[in-house]
Parts: sequence; structure tokens; C-alpha cells
Amino acid sequence: MLALKQALSLVSTNTLGGWQPSDETGLEAWYKYQTGITLNGSDVSAWADSSENSFNMVQATASEQPAYNSGAIEFTPADTHNLGSASDITLSGAFTIGIKLNIAAAGGIIIGDNTETGEFFKLFSTTVLRIKIDNAIADVELDSANWGDGYMVVTRNTSNVLTLWWNGVKQTTATPTQSGTANIDSIGVRKTDVNPYDGTISEIQIFDTESSAITANVNTYLSNI
Repeated sequence: MLALKQALSLVSTNTLGGWQPSDETGLEAWYKYQTGITLNGSDVSAWADSSENSFNMVQATASEQPAYNSGAIEFTPADTHNLGSASDITLSGAFTIGIKLNIAAAGGIIIGDNTETGEFFKLFSTTVLRIKIDNAIADVELDSANWGDGYMVVTRNTSNVLTLWWNGVKQTTATPTQSGTANIDSIGVRKTDVNPYDGTISEIQIFDTESSAITANVNTYLSNI
């Protein structure tokens, strides 16, 4: 008989000094490091949204629950690990997205939509982040080196220009433009349960606005995780 796993909710009381994502009125969703995590044994069944918008990410299917590993959430593509929200985060204009992660291999979806086609942020190659919004593709890429252990910030300004920062450094090789409404309701896959992510994710911050101040604050915050 299968053993039943006991659910456990982890809530961190540690906060970094200074700026917090919750200081911004444009905060849409915040999947905070070591905070709001519900465990099913050693696996993650939910990651609560630390913003006021309740875009909580959950996974009821035990075999698809990512592992909890020293504060990071570990996604194994062979098991199609993923978390999903019951409703979409929608970004129709400018946005800022910050993610602390350790990428094991390219080819997977970091965040996307598991109910609508053509909506994702995908590690297309070892140097390219492919962003698909309203089924239209735009690629931003690293100036040098490859993905690995670090943090990324992706922004779209009011002129629809996409810009990538990796480990706090602005990348200039490709800054394409892309309009449309980005829909996000999943971590680790896109519709339907394809291109699963390979690696860990420790934090995700999503804002429906963009500015040099927010970008600088997100980069500094993630560098301290």
C-alpha cells in the first residue's frame, strides 16, 4: 500500500532589508524564496503568491510535483514537473519579470500558459530565451557564455522593446520588439504539459510595469538570494 505523504506549509519569516517587490503597486505575482511553499512529503504541491492577487501555483498530481531542495524548487523534465494557477496573469503593456534559477539544460519552459497556445518564456538554446506572446516569437539572448546558475530580468517597455539582464548585466546582442498580451498560468511547462523545464527555481517576481528603478531593485534583490 502506498504511504500517504503529510502536507507541510513552509512560510519564511526572513526578509531582505531595503526594497521589497511588495513596495511596487505594479506587482502582479510574487513567488518568494522559501515562502508560501506547501510540501507533500519532500515534494511541492503549492507555491503561494506573496502578492495580494492570489495567483497561487499548485499541482494536485503527485507524480508531477517538483522536489523541494535546500530552498529551491527542482523541476525534473522526465516527470513533467510543473505548477499551475487557476487563473491567468495577463501582461498587456510594459512588464518586468525577475527569476532566480539554476538552469541544468536548455529546451524547457520557465513560465508559460498551460491552457492557451503560443504563450511562454522558453530556454530555446544555451544562449537564447524565446518569448512567445499571442503566438508571435521574439528572441533575446546572452552576449556571451551560457545559461547556468544565476538570475535573469526580462523587461518590456512602453515601446514594446524587450531587454534581458543576466546576473545584473544588461545584454545587448538582441533587443527585439514584441506587442500583445502575455498570459502566464504555469511554471515549468506550456500547453499542454510540453517542453518541461530542467533545473531549479528559487524566486519569481512579475510586475505589470517597467522602469530603470524597478529593474535595478529586482536585480539587486535577486542577487542576494
